[in-house]
This record gives sequence, C-alpha cells and structure tokens, in this order.
Amino acid sequence: MNLLTQPGIPNEYTLSTSCYGARLKTIEDQAFAAVAMGFRRLELGLLESPVKLNGFEDSRRETGISVRSIISGCLDSMTQNMAGARLGSLSEDQRDIALNSVRRHIRLAQRYQCPTVIVRGSEIEDKALREEAERVQARLVREGPTDELKVVVRELAPRIQKKGQRQIEHLCRSLHTLMNEFPETQIAIEPGGRLVDLLNFQAVGWTLEDLDKKRLHYWHDTGAAHQQERLGLAPQGEWLQRYAARMIGVHLQDSAQHTTEMPPGTGEIDFKLIANYLPKTAERVVEINSRHGRAEILASVHFLVGHGF
Repeated sequence: MNLLTQPGIPNEYTLSTSCYGARLKTIEDQAFAAVAMGFRRLELGLLESPVKLNGFEDSRRETGISVRSIISGCLDSMTQNMAGARLGSLSEDQRDIALNSVRRHIRLAQRYQCPTVIVRGSEIEDKALREEAERVQARLVREGPTDELKVVVRELAPRIQKKGQRQIEHLCRSLHTLMNEFPETQIAIEPGGRLVDLLNFQAVGWTLEDLDKKRLHYWHDTGAAHQQERLGLAPQGEWLQRYAARMIGVHLQDSAQHTTEMPPGTGEIDFKLIANYLPKTAERVVEINSRHGRAEILASVHFLVGHGF
C-alpha cells in the first residue's frame, strides 16, 4: 500500500463528513477520526441529523485539520428542504428563507476560515413536470436506460429547462445578492443527477456566464454527472471539457446503474478521464455513502492516488 493511504499518514484529499452518517455525533469526533485516517482537510457535508459543532476549534488547534468546503444545508436536517433548492423559488418568501439559510452557512465558513460554500439542490417546482419526471425516473430504475426511455428523457429535459427558466433567473439574482454581501467567500454551484434538477448542462453555462464578473464557480460531482449520462443527457466528458476552467472542486465518488456515492474504483466511472481535466488547484473531496466504513475510505484514497489525483 502507498504510504499516503495508510492510516495516520497525511494525504492530499478532503473528507466529507457525510461519509460518517450517524456514526459520530460531534464535529470534534469527526475531525479526530479523519486525522486518524490521514486526512487533514474536511468538508462539512449533509447528514440526516446535523452534528454538534462545539469543540471544533480545540480539535483544529490540536490536529491542524482545516475545513475546506461547506455544503449549504449542512446545518440543517436532510429531511428539510435544502437552501439551494429554494434560492430560485418562484415564491419570494421561500427565496428569503433560503437566502438567510445560505447566509448562516457563509458566516460559519468565515468563522472556520473555510474558503468555499457549495450550493446544490435546485429543482423544478412545477408540480406536473415534477410528477412526470419522477415517473420517468422510476421507470429508469425498473427498466434501465433503454433506447425508448432515452428518447422520453430527451423530450422531457427541454420542457423542464424551458419551464424552469424563471427559477434559474431567480437563482442568479439570489447568488448575485450573496456574492455582493460576502465577496471574500467563494460560492460554487453543483448540479445534481436527477431529471428534476434545474442545473442541467445548459443551465449551468447560463448561470456561470450571467455571474462571470462575480466569479461564480463550478463544483463537479462525478456521481451526478454519471447519472445524467445514463439518462441519455450530456456525458461526463462534456461537463468536464466545458466547465473545467471554472471548476474549484470535485466530489469523488463512483456510480453504477442508479446507485451513487460508491467508493471510487467500484463502479462504472472513468476516473482517468476526470483526472485529465481536473485543475491542479481543485479541491478533491472523497464523498461516499456512510454504509461504507474506514476500510473503503482508505481504499478510495489508494485508488485515487493510483489514478493520478
């Protein structure tokens, strides 16, 4: 085994706290567990129940660990609506609630000297289109991405895109507001892998272009991009080729069929392709499902080291 992948030997990767699930109840415990595996960088990720943050300053001084990214929504239960999902809401009240939630996360980032807050979760609000998309998604799980279903997806996706245009405009305004208020914190948008996600291939381009002068950033998710490709939409390579220049980070996970958050090397994703496009300065975050334990986390690091990350 490479020295970098042995427990306790520092590695160059960031570990998402979402990997812990409900196993560790405080950020202090999570920090010490990360350091014991060789990580010196954390991302505050999404959990079913948010952890207690008290004690982190002491553990940071003791271990030298740092917080490199925060997912907007990590301070709240995953059963609640994520803030990113409502920044583009057609409801002004919902947008205001979302803005205040993201502000809270940005202030936490500044408290921990964390450079980046990631916004994810924007979804179409139109009830009829959501229900249609969920039915198609359920068929994809049952039947797989047949040629017939890919035709259905290619017909549905432009309708979702057209109907969601006003939401994208609201999202851009909300992000503009946040970046005016907090110019010292980097904000990155991260698309999802489901049909109801508003930040599809084209919409990400519109949003980045609209907020180019504000230096809005892109965050890549290998699992989400793979799921988009399986649906018959833009392949992973197109996402990377188009948006690598704006990318400041990546969530590294594998994916197969309709499953995401698998340890890298255990699914279908071509990680050599991703390594070819990844900027040298991009944050490399290991984000796998909490059903996988310490051995799988370390195996993920070993795999990534061997593939040029």
